[in-house]
Amino acid sequence: MDGASAGHEGWLVVVDLQHVFGEQDSPWTAPRFEEVRPRIRRLVEAFGERVVFTRFVAPAEPVGAWKEYYAKYDFALQPPDAHCYQLVEDPGGRPVVDATTFGKWGPELAAVVGEGPLTVVGVATDCCVVSTVLPAADAGVAVRVVTDACAGAGDEEHERALQVMAGYAPLVSFATTDEVLAEG
Repeated sequence: MDGASAGHEGWLVVVDLQHVFGEQDSPWTAPRFEEVRPRIRRLVEAFGERVVFTRFVAPAEPVGAWKEYYAKYDFALQPPDAHCYQLVEDPGGRPVVDATTFGKWGPELAAVVGEGPLTVVGVATDCCVVSTVLPAADAGVAVRVVTDACAGAGDEEHERALQVMAGYAPLVSFATTDEVLAEG
């Protein structure tokens, strides 16, 4: 994994593009999941080797407030290799960072992407995306969110999360898929 594709600076972080967020019968379905997948594929291709995927997985044993969370969502207490937690796209040998938290920014992701900058896509805008973007920005990493390559629990939730992240400008910026692709 030796470099970025021409014109694309930094890393593309694909947040939690997993079956549990895409399947219609899942309590965690992001309704626009299938709509954003082709855009994410185009961005993955454009960033080449500088792509990292993340996965939300349940802990072996929930602790603290997570106990109450998993009491509500007990269907999710499955091992990391369960179908629901598998990625819907093949990462193609690219790094995959697993976390038992909504936010994926931490030592494991930082070890892959360094100081960034980051371009972030995925699901759900109002949960795992915002929980990844804000700590990265707070750590001083420049983060760009691709607004039409993220899907929330619903359109209103998506828009509210974008509004919250906009409060972190200029650490957090926004672009569309076409705008990002035009750079390359």
